[in-house]
Amino acid sequence: MSILRCISPRFNATTTTTLLRSLETSRRLTSQSGSTANDANQTLKRFWKDVGIEKLGGSYTVTLDNRPLKTPSGNKLLLPKDKALVTSLIATEWDSQEKMIKPHALPMTSLAARAIDIFNEQNLRNEIQHLLLKYLDTDTIRFYQTHPEQLVALQAKHWDPLHDWIRKTYDVEIHRTNSLLFTSQPEETVRKLKEVLDSLDHWHLAAMERTTLTTKSFVIGLALIKRQINAEEASLAAHVEVNSQTERWGEVEDTHDVDYHDIRRQLGSAACLISAF
Repeated sequence: MSILRCISPRFNATTTTTLLRSLETSRRLTSQSGSTANDANQTLKRFWKDVGIEKLGGSYTVTLDNRPLKTPSGNKLLLPKDKALVTSLIATEWDSQEKMIKPHALPMTSLAARAIDIFNEQNLRNEIQHLLLKYLDTDTIRFYQTHPEQLVALQAKHWDPLHDWIRKTYDVEIHRTNSLLFTSQPEETVRKLKEVLDSLDHWHLAAMERTTLTTKSFVIGLALIKRQINAEEASLAAHVEVNSQTERWGEVEDTHDVDYHDIRRQLGSAACLISAF
């Protein structure tokens, strides 16, 4: 499908590459620092008029003023035919940008670009897998508390089933603790879960990276990409402590509500990336 062709004099081949590289950097720093989506906003103006979807060989690409998007590494953002939903969502993200570009409103674009760069760069894949395995030692669902009552109940509801699932599915044990002292997971657990990462294609590994960084949990991330849980269930599992506090003390305006929508935006993009549509 081709949609309107109107070339902007301000647009060049490196513009979106530079933009996506900037967005990817800010997204990763935001995920690792715990900042909210609003902190990642940048003052970049919309520089295109029309958004389109075109065929390139056996793939689809999203175009801005008839020029295809590229990834942060400069690869063409080509999507296979079985990623029709992803293609449509990416086009919608760019078409929905108004006068100023909102980085947090391009989750599908940045995630698809990340997957394509992983496919083309083995070193990047190795770095991502190494980073993800580190989350096993600090996984969100490791740290159980014995009070208050609301928190204990939410832990049992959202975390216990994940422990049962990963144990039965992969024959590994994720050690729980109620102490803040650092303890490592068994070497056998790390080895087996590394094999799981090795088996993932670039689409699933990119989704795994996003879900793990967003939830601070390897287990929640793996359960989502294996479709054991959906994006909403993953969000609830990741925010057990926050939801417990909200039940007791109420919501903090412009903090809890922003986090609520941002985590669902990030996890929803991951779920869409690996969908069969």
